Amino acid sequence: MNTRSEDILKKVWLISALFLGLLPAFASTPAQADEEGTPAWSRQEASQIERTDDNTAPYISQEEIDQMAPNHWVWDTWPLRNRDGSVATVKGYKVIFALTAPDDVLPGKRHDMATIRYFYSKNGQDWKMGGEAFDTTDAYGSRQWAGSAMVEDDGSIHLFYTATGRKGNEQLTYEQRLALANGEMEVTKDGIEFSDWSHDIILTPDGEYYQTEAQSEGGILYSFRDPWFFEDKHTGETYITFEGNSAGQASDQVCQPRNIGDESFQQTHEAPDGSAEFNGNVGLAVSKSEDLTEWEALPPVLEADCVNQQLERPHFVMKGNQYYLFVDSHKFTFAPGIQGPDGLYGFTADSLYGNYEPLNGSGLVVANPEDNPFQAYSWIVLPNGKVISFINFVELGDVSLVDVGSQPESFQYEHFGGTLAPTLKLKINKNQTQIIKELDDGRIK
Repeated sequence: MNTRSEDILKKVWLISALFLGLLPAFASTPAQADEEGTPAWSRQEASQIERTDDNTAPYISQEEIDQMAPNHWVWDTWPLRNRDGSVATVKGYKVIFALTAPDDVLPGKRHDMATIRYFYSKNGQDWKMGGEAFDTTDAYGSRQWAGSAMVEDDGSIHLFYTATGRKGNEQLTYEQRLALANGEMEVTKDGIEFSDWSHDIILTPDGEYYQTEAQSEGGILYSFRDPWFFEDKHTGETYITFEGNSAGQASDQVCQPRNIGDESFQQTHEAPDGSAEFNGNVGLAVSKSEDLTEWEALPPVLEADCVNQQLERPHFVMKGNQYYLFVDSHKFTFAPGIQGPDGLYGFTADSLYGNYEPLNGSGLVVANPEDNPFQAYSWIVLPNGKVISFINFVELGDVSLVDVGSQPESFQYEHFGGTLAPTLKLKINKNQTQIIKELDDGRIK
């Protein structure tokens, strides 16, 4: 069947599905989103951020830390999933991937030598460390940052990652491109093995929807990373979502009315100087090939201009007809005049390009406790409502996250977790969420 025939059949199916009620009645499209402006997380909404009993995670102490990987730090983590987003079980095994580095490296330097390793478990909780997911000499980037992974029914693997920097550069750079490794997975008597990897760069910032590094003008925390595979069950389309920054020269950025709030709020609120420099967004790209090596960039699904610089590790969870979009962010990446903790934030809409409403009114879903504000990070919400993360810096006292690197080396090692945090169980009901239980470290089953 040729491409034109496939497109016609897809359109016929979509029209039929709409009339049969299989799709949201007024599902918005990328073209509409581009014309009407990207849905925004506004300063008005973010000003309502507040810790509550429903969104504050239980305290993690230094005594609780139990390292899962011999001689290695472990942080950003993601499970091997099926095409529909569910956590995969392959011949009895669950698999997770994580960024790792030797634990004799200062915690703050681990990103400069990050390597993706895999772990496997039969009970989805007790993880055995495998090796590196692939030979890094064949991969793109001087190091590989976070992504996602999906297994097909035939055992083939799609491992998305962020290619950071370039091999051979004299100086360490933070250029970021989205990459894909296609390979094969085999279960042996000794555990899990991967082979036959091929690597492709699948997306680079275009300067139209997503800011290029040059456009950022050396500003704060440039981002084009964290590709997360996502299949829309309503349309069958295959996407990746990722973290980006709104396109354009940093010096030309301005706060639009939608970034501030409704008309009443706009009349009483003026964004402080420097707010327009904060321009995080959640990007989207659609697959154009069966092997997932060709992608087309689409408009962002959400922006946080004048609110937050980083919407990290964006990922979707489908529940009924609702799209739930989750992101991670830090206290120090909020724009001037906005106070928010290191936490998991979420939004919901009834279509992929819908008008995203912050969960719980403000967007805050999981916050670290006030007296241990940096204890965990990099939360990922699984379809079963479990939330995984890693233990970051615990019990710092009056030391802020940005000041940790200036502390004695012994202090940095002593207070860094570098392993999986206790899993949280999240209840999601329409536009409200609640932490209802704390589970064992790294439990996904």
